[in-house]
Amino acid sequence: MHRLILLQDRLLAGLAILGGIATITLMLHVGADILMRNFFNAPIPATYEIVTHYYMIALAFIPLAWLERSGGMVQVEVLEGVMSPAMVRFSDLMVSLLSTIIYAALAWVTFETAIRGFHTGTFVMAQSTRLPTWPAFWLPPIGFGLAALVTTLRMIAPSPTKEPFA
Repeated sequence: MHRLILLQDRLLAGLAILGGIATITLMLHVGADILMRNFFNAPIPATYEIVTHYYMIALAFIPLAWLERSGGMVQVEVLEGVMSPAMVRFSDLMVSLLSTIIYAALAWVTFETAIRGFHTGTFVMAQSTRLPTWPAFWLPPIGFGLAALVTTLRMIAPSPTKEPFA
């Protein structure tokens, strides 16, 4: 089980790197567009469409699993002070179960949307050019699916502490 958690942490570190790359690429793209527009009156075509249909989706969905693992998601611990350790473990188990169900359902629904987008070749028009958007449809099911795996692992092998990556 320890190896599985170690593998999960390495994969999630890779996701964090991908999120960082997406952030840097977004900043460079938008910065270049601003420079080109202001100094040469020649903006980079389709910047708005690329930012909204690729970068923002990547930044929203790639880090979901990493946030779940690191404890960065919303947590409600109001009653934990009056609960016994066994009740806290049971509560954590139920939260992980509910989270897994919700993430898995969202992964399934967004996967179906990605399949439809792929088959229809979904695109947007940007300055008389077709910009395919269907590839970005795969990011939400990947993000939700990995988050479901993280919460499933949390149920199977709960961390003895609530510290991130403990």
